[in-house]
Order: sequence, then structure tokens, then C-alpha cells
Amino acid sequence: MLKQAQKGFTLIELMIVIAIIGILAAVAVPQYGQYTKRAKYSEIISMTAPFKSAVSECANDKNVTPIASCGAGTGIVPNGWTTAKGNVDKMEVAATGVITATGSAEVDQATYVLTPTYAPSTSTLTWAATGTCFTNTVKLCK
Repeated sequence: MLKQAQKGFTLIELMIVIAIIGILAAVAVPQYGQYTKRAKYSEIISMTAPFKSAVSECANDKNVTPIASCGAGTGIVPNGWTTAKGNVDKMEVAATGVITATGSAEVDQATYVLTPTYAPSTSTLTWAATGTCFTNTVKLCK
């Protein structure tokens, strides 16, 4: 008499598969949350681009250091805003050209601060990026 081969999966095999899926989900869900937060924060970084260009142009026109009178609404530097636009709650430009972007609740109100340093001898402008986005538990800026 031939023994009939087993068909299907045993209960223990199914439980092992479910346990593996559960472990993978426990790791993947938090990582996905951090990924989406960083993706939303990239909008804040990109929205500073027109302000960076305008401050750079202003610094080249004035050709002095420290940068003076290159704030919001002076010359070609656009005014900032305090009404939320996308993931940016507020954008400010100080008279010295320092740009501060504050994120929405979606990115934990993280700030992104760009500080310009101008070298008149070579007409070069460098930016130092700081803010709470670098110190949060989720590294949004990187």
C-alpha cells in the first residue's frame, strides 16, 4: 500500500510565514514614515532656491561684506510669507540675507536656515545650512 503525499501547508508553517510578515512590517512602517517626512521636507529646501538666487544677485550688486540691505523686499529679493504654502508654514529673509524656512506640522515645524557669507575679493557667496532639521531624531536635511 502506497502512502499518500501530504497536500497543503501545516499550521506551524503558516504561523511562521505570518510571523515573518509581521516582523518585516514592524521594521518597514517606521522607515516609510521617516522616508515620507524627508520627502516632504525636500519641498522646504527647494522653496528656498528663488530667495538664494536673489540674495546672491543682491550681494554681487552691492559687493560688500557683511551683506547689508539684501533682506526681503529690497531690490530683487522677494518678500517672505507667513501663510502656509505646501509644507512650508513661513519663509523669512533677514536684512543680512539669512533665509529661514519653517516647515508645517507634517515635518514637525522643522526649520531650515541658510546663512550667506560673501567674499567681495572673489565675488563668491557660500551658504551655511543649519536649523532644527539637522537636530531632529529624523534627519530631514540629509
